[in-house]
Amino acid sequence: MGTSTSLNAGVAARGRRVLRLEAEAISEAESRLGDEFVRAVEMIATARGRVIGCGGGPSGLIGRKIAATLTSTGTPAVFLHAADSIHGDLGIVGEADVAILISKSGESDELLPLLDHLKRLGVRTIAITGDRESTLASHADETLDAWVREEACLHGLVPTTSTTVALA
Repeated sequence: MGTSTSLNAGVAARGRRVLRLEAEAISEAESRLGDEFVRAVEMIATARGRVIGCGGGPSGLIGRKIAATLTSTGTPAVFLHAADSIHGDLGIVGEADVAILISKSGESDELLPLLDHLKRLGVRTIAITGDRESTLASHADETLDAWVREEACLHGLVPTTSTTVALA
């Protein structure tokens, strides 16, 4: 059973649109990269403990990937799911650690309580968020800008562009 040429062309055009939007979003993020990035890198490089990647949902998947990538470079890192953290998993966190907290809105109901606990433990924090005015951004030690103009999803529901920028 074959597919029509026009259907194939439409699918390919949508795929090119997604790639174009994500490439443009990364380019825009590159133009905003500055001193906060340098400070975040220094925070990670000088950590005496581990780097803790944190988030929930799609942002959590990015946190897991960041932790895995850091581990492959020899940097001690682990993933902590935001929701699990308030159910006893905070035992893996110590004051020598640095936490990277990822939230597109910066207002995640799961991540904000975790941020409070991390601050009480003396953990330094880096926020990656699409809203520099958010609660997460305003309470983190450093904030990296992951704002995107639009998601590639035609309905704006699937956060492919924002997660691509957060991971980059």
